[in-house]
Amino acid sequence: MENQILHSKIYEKPETTPMLIFHGLFGMLDNWGTLGKKFAEDREVHLIDLRNHGRSFHSDIMDYTSMSDDIVNYCNHYQLQKVILLGHSLGGKAVMECSIKHPSLVDKLIVVDMAPKAYPPHHQAVIKALQSVDFSRINDRKEVEEALSAYIQEPGIIQFLMKNVYRTDKEHFDFRFNLKSLTDNYTQLINKPISFGIYEGPALFIAGENSNYILKQDEFYIRQQFPKEKLEVIPKASHWVQADNPVAFYDAVNHFLNV
Repeated sequence: MENQILHSKIYEKPETTPMLIFHGLFGMLDNWGTLGKKFAEDREVHLIDLRNHGRSFHSDIMDYTSMSDDIVNYCNHYQLQKVILLGHSLGGKAVMECSIKHPSLVDKLIVVDMAPKAYPPHHQAVIKALQSVDFSRINDRKEVEEALSAYIQEPGIIQFLMKNVYRTDKEHFDFRFNLKSLTDNYTQLINKPISFGIYEGPALFIAGENSNYILKQDEFYIRQQFPKEKLEVIPKASHWVQADNPVAFYDAVNHFLNV
């Protein structure tokens, strides 16, 4: 079970360093579709579903060690020996963990709006909303939206979560992510920093100007584990940096990859 290979969408480009892109909590590889195609103009790109997300396998285990192992297993499966890792939010923690534990695998590291530290739980409203959806009684997408909107005010977050709703058959819907495992493991996942260690390679940390996920004082702790880090703040962007200001985000990443 634990050696299953993560689901992905691959844009092949031989003779380039592959770029592996990982989404955040409750996301899926489709979230990176537009930017993935853009990055694929210059290099091979793998858009990847984390375990318990999208079309990847479900597991009761959900921690940074297992997610790091998933990345290694994925690279072994596709015979990738040196890769660029990019991860947003929870995906950022996964790629940080992998770079610390398997530095020889990583050519360059890009972490989007996430520090290696522990965070206080802050998805309670989202989790309550998701748990309120009773798919044994709901058979219409509009009803799912209405259930979510009882707990979530932001239309953008509702639409983000709705991307995970799919038909299991003609009469039933479900979420693509493994809600039980994600909620069972949520607190220890959020409350835990990545493993201590040092990644000596080039590392770009990208923060949203209007986000509080990477605070000014966090750069000190980032540099302890990633001594070659560079922090780039993207203007007019919240935690969803790549969606709020995709042009500035793409330029920052592209510049880092080409220097």
